[in-house]
Amino acid sequence: MRYSLAYLNPPICGVDNGRVLAYDNAHDYHHRHLMGQVEQVVFTTYEHLNRRFLRELKELWRQEDESSQ
Repeated sequence: MRYSLAYLNPPICGVDNGRVLAYDNAHDYHHRHLMGQVEQVVFTTYEHLNRRFLRELKELWRQEDESSQ
């Protein structure tokens, strides 16, 4: 099963095709993109990964909101 969860926002992250946060297994391993950095992650279930992605995404949006005020 292939998956890709991504938050793209090129004005915030000008590298990595605008990926601010992403999880995928496109290169035959599970990994996380964060502001141009890539790190391997442990995959248990898609549901767990989706919850992690959404939790991190909400935190990023909160930080973006705070910095725009």
